[in-house]
Amino acid sequence: MTAQWAIGVDVGGSHVTSSAVDIVELKIIEGTTYTVKVDNKASKEDILKNWSKAINQSIESSGIHDKIKIGFAMPGPFNYKTGLAMFVGNNKKYESLYNVSIPNEFQKYLKSFKSDYRFINDATAFGVGVASMGMAKDHSKVVAITLGTGFGSAFIKNGVPQVNSEDVPMGGFMWDKPYKNALGDDYFSTRWCIKRYKEISGVEATGVREIAEANNDNSRKLFIEFGSNMAEFILPFLKKYQPDLIVLGGNVSKASNFFLPALKCKIQDEGIHVGFEISDVLEEAAIIGSAKLYDSHFWEQTQNTIY
Repeated sequence: MTAQWAIGVDVGGSHVTSSAVDIVELKIIEGTTYTVKVDNKASKEDILKNWSKAINQSIESSGIHDKIKIGFAMPGPFNYKTGLAMFVGNNKKYESLYNVSIPNEFQKYLKSFKSDYRFINDATAFGVGVASMGMAKDHSKVVAITLGTGFGSAFIKNGVPQVNSEDVPMGGFMWDKPYKNALGDDYFSTRWCIKRYKEISGVEATGVREIAEANNDNSRKLFIEFGSNMAEFILPFLKKYQPDLIVLGGNVSKASNFFLPALKCKIQDEGIHVGFEISDVLEEAAIIGSAKLYDSHFWEQTQNTIY
């Protein structure tokens, strides 16, 4: 049975979580999930050591004794084909890993010396994962969007991320596409919400949860603006791709009750009829999506689209 298992790893800004995954059933193996806090501004050695703490525990609890297959859901900038970290200017996250080859460096921290590594963007991994569970499982064309520290997205068709298709934006993501006087990432993230809330209210909030809990005229104004802006930004991409479903995940999506009505209304006014789902399985989905890199059929379809 363990021959059909792989380790899926979700690398976050403040912690790393890993699990053993049955890549046939696309399910996390019970009792193999471990999370370790990580200081993303620490030294290379400390970061890799903390990543390995979670992964080693998942390996041990899974009972895998053959060659260990490890799929990483990794934030960018990162060379996903080679495993070379390029974390420069990434809000100073993991900058000590800049120009570090994870396959070459990470091996010394693992208790198993027989291992293989594959990498996928974290938002894409989330998209791949959610496309195999919940409402998205029954839809052919899905747009997955993660709203948190940054703005992540993936266009999924029949479970496979679309990168080079003519009906998706260049690279298969939206964060780097121009919007107003900046990029999408500058508008659809926690930092925009905090900045805009201070402009509207004069209050320095610590995060989106605090803004949502305030539930006052200022917070409601902010979320309506957020939803309207997002609709305006993603509409050209939706018109081209014509998805069946949009799945939202990440911390900002937890405030969807406040911004989703404005988002939906503006999209529907443009004649786009698409379903919405708010996912609460961001980490689980990313782990499953990263482990799926070891599904031979899936890998055959995606390996030449990973950069």
